[in-house]
This record gives sequence, C-alpha cells and structure tokens, in this order.
Amino acid sequence: MSSTNLEMGIVGLPNVGKSTLFNAITKAGAEAANYPFCTIEPNVGVVDVPDARLKVLADMFHSKKIVPAGMKFVDIAGLVKGASKGEGLGNKFLSHIRQTDAIAEVVRCFEDGNITHVEGSIDPVRDVEIINTELCLADLESVEKQLVKAQKLIKAGDKKAAARAALLQRISDALGEGIPVRRVEMTDDEKAGLKELDLLTSKPILYVANVAEEEAADWSGNAYVKTLEDYAAQENAQVIVISAKVEEEIAELPEDEAKEYLEMEGLTEAGLDRLIKAGFKLLGLQTFLTAGEMESRAWTIVQGSTAPQAAGKIHTDFEKGFIRAEIVSYDDLVKCGSKQAAKEKGLVRLEGKDYIMQDGDVVEFRFNV
Repeated sequence: MSSTNLEMGIVGLPNVGKSTLFNAITKAGAEAANYPFCTIEPNVGVVDVPDARLKVLADMFHSKKIVPAGMKFVDIAGLVKGASKGEGLGNKFLSHIRQTDAIAEVVRCFEDGNITHVEGSIDPVRDVEIINTELCLADLESVEKQLVKAQKLIKAGDKKAAARAALLQRISDALGEGIPVRRVEMTDDEKAGLKELDLLTSKPILYVANVAEEEAADWSGNAYVKTLEDYAAQENAQVIVISAKVEEEIAELPEDEAKEYLEMEGLTEAGLDRLIKAGFKLLGLQTFLTAGEMESRAWTIVQGSTAPQAAGKIHTDFEKGFIRAEIVSYDDLVKCGSKQAAKEKGLVRLEGKDYIMQDGDVVEFRFNV
C-alpha cells in the first residue's frame, strides 16, 4: 500500500472516456504542496478525499488550514487485444497497473456516432472481458514461471514446495479459464504467499460505467449499465455510474458554481467524489483526524490499524516512542461542542498500544523520543 496516498489505476479500452475522466481528476487536483515526497508525473493526479468533518473541526479549533487525505489516480495507457503479448503499449501498460493498489475500469455505456469504438460496437461485457483476458494472460505467464521453480524444488526435496506448487497449479487453471485470481477461493495464508507475485488480477477492482451527459442523473434505464452491473455482481464488484463529460465540466467550475451545476443536472454529489469513496471502501481504508491551531487534517490508515501504527503515519518517531493516544470520537466531540466539554463528560479516553483505531477518531498522540 502506498505510504502517502492510495493509488488507483484507471484502465479501459481506447475511446471509452478514460482520458476525459482523468482530465476531470487532474483539474480537480489537490494542491501538490500538501503531499510531500509525491512527484506528480503527467499521468498521475492527486485529489482530495471529500470529508465534511474537517471544516467542522477547523472551526472548532480555529485551525489556520485544512489538509484532507489524498487519493492518487494513475492514467494507464488504453489497452488493446494482445497487450499481454506486447501489442499497443502492452508491457508498459501492465507494469503501470502492477504498481497500483486497485483498478478502476472505465467502460463505455453510451452511444455516440462521432466517437468510434475500437471493437466497432457498444458492448460493456465484451469490453470488460477483453481487458480481463489480457490481465489473466499476463498473470498466467508469471504463475507458470513460479510453478516451474516450485516443481524443481520438489525434486530437490523441499517439503514446503509441494503445497506451493498445488496452489500455483490451482491459480494457473483458473487463469487459463479467464477467472481472475481475486475470484479464486484461498485461505489468508495462501493469499499472503502470493503477495510477492503482485498479480494483476488479484487487485481489487471497481467498474466505472461512463454514460452520456443527459443520462448522468437518471441512468437506471440504460441497458448497457444493467448488463455491466449483472457482470460485476458475479465477483461482488461495485459499479459507479458517472458521465466523464459532466465530471470534466464540474472540475472547471468554482465550488459554489459546481454545486449549482450539480443541482441543475439533478445530482446530489459529483461522480468523482463517489469514485473516491468507493475506492476507500474497496481497499478497506479509513481516516483518523488531528486538529489544532495549525491545521485540521485527515490521515489514511488501513482498517484494523493500531494506535502506534496510526501514529507512524504522522512520523516514524511517533510510532517508535509511542506512549499513548488521547482519543475522542468525532461524533462525541461535535455533540459536546469542545474537547474540554467532552473531557468533562468522560468521553476523551487514553488508549494504549493495543487500541484498534476507529474511523473518525480525533487523536492527540503522546510519545517520547
């Protein structure tokens, strides 16, 4: 997992609206200064994770600035049939996906006579399966190399190699049938054993159905979206419906005008915000909050992180010298109106090294270096 920001790769066939969506992301981009050690390449956009709680905390603590959590999107070159064999920008495409934490696959669900489809017609399931097949073929190559190694180790008398070979064979069989690794049933230990292979189809995925501008608010009657949702349901994947064109227009506008535009389109929130929230959920992420006079800030952690691990997100010294964490839940803090009032009601707790962080914990770490 990326140390600073979650990294999501945007993939899709050519002419599905992937670049339009990415343009919207970069226009809505976060201020790069908020994300140190993050070199923003031309194909990378960092956006703020929407979080209304930060404004409330900033008002309460009279913070000079607000720093939201960040999410990094990587625009990956359009994939074509044969990418696993190096067609198009094949190998570059695959190495870029390998570096991401999750995949957002943009699928065309709109008719437009002016935009040709690389396959000659609109068919979301066929499009998804083209990409799926290429990723499965690339993974199959990696798995088969590992299988040969494991079989050599068995011959050399390595006792552990037999279990590994059996797992690799199971994965190889599934990939050969076009079944992604994420759909193969495995124990947690088996999953951990495959981690170092960084298989493309083991990455969590969500589908972005790109609809026409006039369907942005009411796409439920779109037959293309329905077929994509039925397909995604087979692997418990989520489908986010957005109009890349609308997102690009929203990204151009100041905040108050963007709100008006959304209302005019009949939308409650921007598709990009829904995409970011879905990405967080997909990767089992959550945020904790810090607030003071200098800043109110959201920090990204994996669900199940302990208090010292969370402290390490701020600075490695905080984790090394962790003593305890002073914690109040955001909801309790807001109900009480101030940290002092929350303390008086006994709602501010001192937690130790074993405490599992909860989403929305407002924290002050005590540490000794």
